[in-house]
This record gives sequence, structure tokens and C-alpha cells, in this order.
Amino acid sequence: MAIDTSRTFKPINIALLTVSDTRGPEDDTSGDILAERIKSAGHHLAVRAIEKDDAVRIASRLNNWIDDRSVDAVVITGGTGLTGRDVTPEALDRVKTRDIPGFGELFRWLSFKTIGTSTIQSRACAVVARGTYIFALPGSNGAVKDGWDGILAEQLDSRNRPCNFVELMPRLLEK
Repeated sequence: MAIDTSRTFKPINIALLTVSDTRGPEDDTSGDILAERIKSAGHHLAVRAIEKDDAVRIASRLNNWIDDRSVDAVVITGGTGLTGRDVTPEALDRVKTRDIPGFGELFRWLSFKTIGTSTIQSRACAVVARGTYIFALPGSNGAVKDGWDGILAEQLDSRNRPCNFVELMPRLLEK
């Protein structure tokens, strides 16, 4: 990470969504890991929720957060696999303005270092939706650590050089 200490850190408001048919607040370990990392990085955990693996319900929740101008970004854990119930990428298709293809590519490259070729089963992805970033990570503890520590910690830090997602935020709705 190339942190430019002459720049001021700008905390952002991040919503956290766990997508799961089986997890509840008491056993949402991947969500707990992300919540801790969001706060430790100096950002604000704006809201946290758990949603079942249902593309319509996920998209509805995301639309509410996208329309809330106090939410700058959403991080999702879960629902990015290959099974019939894994529908997070399909939910993102319902709300997105544009894809961020490099996110999934970089995630799988980082993940390959820890889980080998099993990373090919991940549909981790990211989009911009009406000016809000949405990042979807797999639901395992290792995956959220890889995604946050290897990508999001740097890209959501306004001091990161040569560029970062935060500095682009004011321009995401340009025409």
C-alpha cells in the first residue's frame, strides 16, 4: 500500500450485508470480521443486515441503501458461489449502473494464493449503482479477509496512491 501521509484520511459510510439462508446475528462470523475491519480502518459502519439468498429481496435492500445518500459503499458477504441459491451477482445486476470487473479478477488472483484453483468457484464482483460502490465477497472468513485486506483496505483509503475509490466518489454521477 502506498499511503501518502501528507493527505488527510476521509472516512466513508459503509453498509454491510450478509447474504445467507442459514446465518443469524449470533453466528455471522464473516460479517463480524468485516464490521471489525471497517471500524478499525476508521470508517463508519452505517448499517448492518442479514438477507436471505433471494435476488429480489437483496436488490430491494440495496436500492434502499443506494438511495440513502449517507451510504457511500456497500460490502456484501455471501451468495457469490455457483449453487442455485447463490444469487448475489444476479441481485447486483438488478441495481448496477456499471461493473468494476477488475475487482473480481483481483480477488480471485489473491484468493488463488490461499485456496488454489478452488477460487474459480467464486463469483466475487463489484459494481457502481447510482453513485454507490457495492462490493460482493464470498461468505467464508478467509474470503472476507482476502477481500478487505488485499483490496478494500487500500482502495477505500483516500490516502492510497496512485489512486483510490474514495477520490472518485464525487464524480461517480457525472454525465
